[in-house]
Amino acid sequence: MNGGDGGDVAEAPAGPPPPLEWKFSQVFGERTAGEEVQEVDIISAIEFDKTGDHLATGDRGGRVVLFERTDTKENIGSRRELERMDYSASRHPEFRYKTEFQSHEPEFDYLKSLEIEEKINKIRWCQSSNGALFLLSTNDKTIKYWKVQEKKVKKISEMNIDPSRAVGNGSVASSSVSSSPKQCLANGGYADRSFNCLSNDLSFPPGVFSSLHLPVVTSNETSLVARCRRVYAHAHDYHINSISNNSDGETFISADDLRINLWNLEISNQSFNIVDVKPTNMEDLTEVITSAEFHPTHCNTLAYSSSKGSIRLIDLRQSALCDSHSKLFEEQETPGSRSFFTEIIASISDIKFSKDGRYILSRDYMTLKLWDINMDSGPVSTFQVHEYLRPKLCDLYENDSIFDKFECCLSGDGLRVATGSYSNLFRVFGCAAGTTEATTLEASKNPMRRQVQTPSRPSRSLSSSITRVVRRGSESPGVDANGNSFDFTTKLLHLAWHPTENSIACAAANSLYMYYA
Repeated sequence: MNGGDGGDVAEAPAGPPPPLEWKFSQVFGERTAGEEVQEVDIISAIEFDKTGDHLATGDRGGRVVLFERTDTKENIGSRRELERMDYSASRHPEFRYKTEFQSHEPEFDYLKSLEIEEKINKIRWCQSSNGALFLLSTNDKTIKYWKVQEKKVKKISEMNIDPSRAVGNGSVASSSVSSSPKQCLANGGYADRSFNCLSNDLSFPPGVFSSLHLPVVTSNETSLVARCRRVYAHAHDYHINSISNNSDGETFISADDLRINLWNLEISNQSFNIVDVKPTNMEDLTEVITSAEFHPTHCNTLAYSSSKGSIRLIDLRQSALCDSHSKLFEEQETPGSRSFFTEIIASISDIKFSKDGRYILSRDYMTLKLWDINMDSGPVSTFQVHEYLRPKLCDLYENDSIFDKFECCLSGDGLRVATGSYSNLFRVFGCAAGTTEATTLEASKNPMRRQVQTPSRPSRSLSSSITRVVRRGSESPGVDANGNSFDFTTKLLHLAWHPTENSIACAAANSLYMYYA
């Protein structure tokens, strides 16, 4: 996938990059055999920050958990030590738990008699400043802007009271203070010269203190404090499905089923409605917004997807209300292929821009599609994620699995894409010219356990012969094309690719698995 003109010609002799060999790196929250997963612990959002040094996850209990990278050069040691360890060759991202906080609480909308669950739908990192981390998190209705910062814990290290002679609440034991009555003079002096604190020898009463000094406050320890800076509420009538930061660092968008709003990070009581697809008569409603994202470098451009399988690119410079799009990306339906499930499985659940903004990756129920924003005639590549489930669409519809919303992600170099499937599997596809890379991995400590040679990656559509082979392998119930049983209850919906390295973080229920290649 080369964005520059003539890039394909220059790189043609080298050929496509070889398939990556994925290895297990870490797991957080690993389940023991037979352990029951609590609903509130299931991970519902994953996001790396732009540097890749921090990772955030959100769960159905409204919590946000932050992880920080531990294998950076600052944490390893001197240059000589790095050279001795052959650092560059063996290095892969490793993370540790940093902190967690309760982002959202369950609420109740009394006007609509509606429960608003605390589940985190999306997390987006904002620009950090002065050593503090900033991020946006949202549930169905309310977006919050969080600041996470290290605060020094102040402690009194030197007291005027000898701790060994203190009692109860810290007062000095009565035996250590002389109780004999003494004649006091003005300014606190004693009549007895030996006890006069104002005398030149600065002597003190026996059994009390040898000297007086102010307590000394030290701050050796630090603790991480998460503080909610702003709450962006009451702007969406329908459930929020997306939030996305603008490259200008000042604004962001939030999208629900029918509207997209533009916010300024500094202003929480006002937003601008920039897209509204709500018809005058709701009976005329034919499609809804499913995902929205800002262009990574052009602050005036954003894309949003719909339940009809189309992606619209809009330019904020054209008008305040972007009812008309500048480009429309959709694949023409093959004549005679329409069925009851066609529209359901065409619905796009997630879109992502490539790092350079040249391509858009979209995920519908059965496929991943890669679009060139300069070519709206159709996708440049189509990747079949779990084609063996096509004969099972009726069962998937009956148990509502057909409405599962899988996320997708691209590698930082734009050479590969990834998305999840059932049985805690996820797929990694190569999208460079000429590559046939199509890897199936399992979210476990042995990711290659389910690895099988898959047919070469199709472009545009599968050939009829491949389709027949795939379908024939899935005739027995609960078994995929490779003879592996699949489980609709274990699904890998959320995953994220490290922005600069070949490392993937993915969520299997309440467990966070990390892999590198």
